[in-house]
Amino acid sequence: MADCCEDKSCALEALRARQSVTLKAVLAINAVMFGVVLAAGIRADSTALLSDSLDNLGDALTYGLSLYVIHGTAQAKARVALFKGTLILAAGVLVCAQVVHRLLAPVVPAAETMGAIGALALLANGVCFALLWRHRTEDINMSSVWECSRNDIASNLSVIAAAMAVWLTGTGWADVAVGGALALVFLRSAWRVLHGAWLELRTTQGVIVRGVR
Repeated sequence: MADCCEDKSCALEALRARQSVTLKAVLAINAVMFGVVLAAGIRADSTALLSDSLDNLGDALTYGLSLYVIHGTAQAKARVALFKGTLILAAGVLVCAQVVHRLLAPVVPAAETMGAIGALALLANGVCFALLWRHRTEDINMSSVWECSRNDIASNLSVIAAAMAVWLTGTGWADVAVGGALALVFLRSAWRVLHGAWLELRTTQGVIVRGVR
């Protein structure tokens, strides 16, 4: 009987098992942080924190979808990546709407809450980033997941910077500015994920068509 590792089946199953463990961990972290950051954002009247909570929610959904398709074909993973890109795009649009709302109805958010929750979220997402680092180039599924994690770090640093600016100036302009910047990050990331997924889907479809012929 042939050694299963000779035809790569053992290596592939081991890879999927490692990916599954990582995705379950980051899914749990983001689900918890969504509730924490959302509650803090509402309490602090912070656009930046509310935007960050949407990011956590989108990530939790993304990781769940990635876990679902982990044993799927390259084409299935590309289709899920398209959906994940759409989720990121939706988050960007929602943040833009929140920014417009705060421009029309400005408030001064609680800087102390922003800073504390931003630091906590940075710690949590730093753990996620470290866990996902080794998977970032394995396939389109994990690549899009890592893209989300990298955005999280930038988001958290921006929230902390906004908290400092609000505390120093006593105004909410920095909070709104960071919310707008996060919207741009989401939109850029959505483009990257959607573009990569679309190219992957076209490639896999081309291979399938040639195989049928």
